[in-house]
Amino acid sequence: MSASSSKNARTALFDYSKYWAECMGVAGILPTTRAEMDALGWDSCDVIIVTGDAYVDHPSFGMAVIGRLLEAQGFRVGIIAQPDWQSKQAFMQLGKPNLF
Repeated sequence: MSASSSKNARTALFDYSKYWAECMGVAGILPTTRAEMDALGWDSCDVIIVTGDAYVDHPSFGMAVIGRLLEAQGFRVGIIAQPDWQSKQAFMQLGKPNLF
């Protein structure tokens, strides 16, 4: 392999180091309410995904796929599905995310 081709080699998605929250394990469902976060023992989410679609934890739903992919990398992921777009409270129901 030449120096130029190894320089352009891309890192596979799952070859990156996992985020620190990996030690918390996999959530049975990605939380959509503060009560579900409390049941998991989480004080906050690392990433909150907001979607205008309904949320079902199934691979045919895009937000579930993205959420589980982030979770596999060690992030604590929360989902806000179909929030009331006229109320900022709906967007704040899971609190402030640690990352984004």
